Amino acid sequence: MSLLARLAPHLPYVRRYARALTGDQGVGDAYVRAALEALAAGERSLDPGKSPRVAYHVFHAIWSSTGAQLEDLSSEPAAGAGPSARLLKIAPRSRQAFLLTALEGFTPNEAAQILDADFAEVEQLIATAQAEIDAELATDVLIIEDEPVIATDIQALASELGHHVIDIAATHAEAIEAVARHRPGLVLADIQLADGSSGVDAAREILDRFDVPVIFITAFPERLLTGERPEPTFLITKPFQPETVKAAIGQALFFHPARDAQAA
Repeated sequence: MSLLARLAPHLPYVRRYARALTGDQGVGDAYVRAALEALAAGERSLDPGKSPRVAYHVFHAIWSSTGAQLEDLSSEPAAGAGPSARLLKIAPRSRQAFLLTALEGFTPNEAAQILDADFAEVEQLIATAQAEIDAELATDVLIIEDEPVIATDIQALASELGHHVIDIAATHAEAIEAVARHRPGLVLADIQLADGSSGVDAAREILDRFDVPVIFITAFPERLLTGERPEPTFLITKPFQPETVKAAIGQALFFHPARDAQAA
């Protein structure tokens, strides 16, 4: 199989990543073209024993060799300018690690291979990016959870990230009453509630009124994997790891487009 044939299925994703990393479609595409030209000219090569996804690695080699001067840091991004502008405020190395794992779905070990770094360094880079994101994206949180101990744990995690928990609802009705009093910026919802009502139904009604990110935290993930709306873009299975919840909160807020319209 030719090199181009090996790479072709992965190029749209490398281009997506390059655009997110650079904050500009034209610049991102230019770096991808440069990587492909270097491969075609024999200046770079792909290890035949590795997955074609190492095209990300070649992209990074090209980017680093140019000094990684991808953006003008002399001016601050405007308020409400979107995820791209927020990304450009994160140091390039941390931005790479964050996007490879949060956007492209690589594990930290895979990201370490792409970045020619060790696992510990990548974990630290991700943590640094996450901390910067959390500091900027503080919001009001509604928790829909009928188990008091779990609700308290989730509240503590959200508070550690700088968010303000406006209410904890144990039923569908309580959740709807809570949003009538105060619009949330994020909803963390279980799907099976104390009185037999549904957190999914509550989330659907909230989304009919407000465009906010929803993270489902449930012991029954299969009940959400049906193809019906609201789609579980962020789905965490109980029992959960605290860092998993923290990462999902940061990613949900960071990439949610409605936040930009609200900030404008």
